[in-house]
Amino acid sequence: MNTSPARTSAEQRPEDEKLSVGANLAYGLQHVLTMYGGIVAVPLIIGQAAGLSPSEIGMLITASLFVGGLATLLQTLGLPFFGCQLPLVQGVSFAGVATMIAIVTTGGGLPAVLGAVIVASLIGFLVTPIFSRIIKFFPDLVTGIVITTIGLTLMPVAAFWAMGGNPTAENFGSMGNIGLAAFTLAIVLLLSKLGNATISRLSILLAMVIGTLTALFLGMTDFSQVSTGPMLAFPTPFHFGMPTFEVAAIVSMLIVIMVTMVETSADILAVGDIIETKVDSKRLGNGLRADMISSMFAPIFGSFTQSAFAQNVGLVAVTGVKSRYVVASAGLILVTLGLLPVMGRIVAAVPASVLGGAGIVLFGTVAASGIRTLSKVDYRNNMNLIIVATSIGFGMIPIAAPKFYEHFPSWFATIFHSGISSAAIMAILLNLLFNHFRAGNSEQQSVFVAADAVLNEDDRFVDGKLFDSKAVKTPVADHH
Repeated sequence: MNTSPARTSAEQRPEDEKLSVGANLAYGLQHVLTMYGGIVAVPLIIGQAAGLSPSEIGMLITASLFVGGLATLLQTLGLPFFGCQLPLVQGVSFAGVATMIAIVTTGGGLPAVLGAVIVASLIGFLVTPIFSRIIKFFPDLVTGIVITTIGLTLMPVAAFWAMGGNPTAENFGSMGNIGLAAFTLAIVLLLSKLGNATISRLSILLAMVIGTLTALFLGMTDFSQVSTGPMLAFPTPFHFGMPTFEVAAIVSMLIVIMVTMVETSADILAVGDIIETKVDSKRLGNGLRADMISSMFAPIFGSFTQSAFAQNVGLVAVTGVKSRYVVASAGLILVTLGLLPVMGRIVAAVPASVLGGAGIVLFGTVAASGIRTLSKVDYRNNMNLIIVATSIGFGMIPIAAPKFYEHFPSWFATIFHSGISSAAIMAILLNLLFNHFRAGNSEQQSVFVAADAVLNEDDRFVDGKLFDSKAVKTPVADHH
């Protein structure tokens, strides 16, 4: 009898909505197409840096798809103490690319990377109980800043895809590539405007299919490689050798793990805010533990650190499909792609320009969701406006100037090279400084706040003082 209310409450969570099998697969495929370019990019880059053959790089890629799918299933469906049960797609984290290349090229090789990932993830797993308590430092002010920054930092990725995704290609940035991206974007907008609810929700997937077929008709994509290579292959454990454990590699990878935990925390809080469900420290801890355990086991199959994919947070915001079972279906598709390389080759034939056209909507929607969250923040007689301005500005530095931290210590550059972690750290620190440690705060806040004062219809002057509709005194800057 006592468990009934809890069960009813759980069933009412928006993320627990159950759709038909067909809808789950269609929306799940939409998620896979959205993040496919990102999940294969890291093993491709690392494999090339390690001097692997094309076939071995292919094994790295399929391993990353396979592990990403398993990690997604753990994160969305959950086990006791593991998985936040939110619609989050997991995959290889971009945060560690520079560090892993450094380990590979300084003599440690791929086994040193795999060993460093295992040990650093284990340490991350052990500190999760402490780390998950940071949720009390994520009010709407901080969450809004982080969500906005996630969207803005992803925009260069959309532009890169729209230009063709391969800077060494002759047609990179050509009118043809950008035109195909614009065509795909137009299809997304058209289907969103004219379609019914189902078509509108599937607008990203349908636009990608139409864009790919158009590219095939124009000779801008090639499916000839689909039949080349094995149809079925299981990732081989320790194919690239047994992991080796080097202290320097582990320390540098530990910094990456801390950055990954900040970004995953931000993504969990962001998607919770977007689908309007409760995320507490327990749920955040379960999500981080799923992240870390997935990262610990990934090297066994030849993959790397796992984290939530921010671009899929955008897809949730665009489509309004909040069900975690949809993303679990995406996890099953990823596992299948990892076991069926032929399916991966089909998905890989989707032109980057098509992804770019869809990405503009996806990533822009994430930023817009952050702005919506920031609109809930009270900016009266406090420093919240300057906290938002400084944090977002700080987060944009590595995007506007990628080499800004080039001459800083490597540990510092690793942390702040990510615009997301830069903005999150700055927002948390400034929120603590101005809103928690109030000692030293002036009664009349800075000119930034005074400039923000706007007279509203219900405001009134009493004895030379300005009061708002709630009878709260509003400070007025003295210009004498």
